[in-house]
Amino acid sequence: MSPSAADGDLTVTDVPSAHRYEARTADSLAGFASYLRGDSVIAFVHTEVQDGYEGRGVGSALARAALDDARARGLGVLAICPFVDGWISKHPEYEDLRYTPESKVAD
Repeated sequence: MSPSAADGDLTVTDVPSAHRYEARTADSLAGFASYLRGDSVIAFVHTEVQDGYEGRGVGSALARAALDDARARGLGVLAICPFVDGWISKHPEYEDLRYTPESKVAD
């Protein structure tokens, strides 16, 4: 049985050189959340949980850690990734992080 986020053996780390947050158990990659980061906004573009770790809270641990880090850095969040977008919708305490463009220009 693979460890889960609830086991406390999961660590989430920002890996700027890879443009992603990684969730790891011991030496195994359990999942990642890829991003593009600017001065005032971070766009989450893809989240992936490795086979054997699905349904164990890895995606939620990634989302929470990445969003907490965005908050600490004062970044707005553009949730392009459907998982991150849905996670924010289910956790209203993170809604304030959603990026809202200042420009109102339209075609």
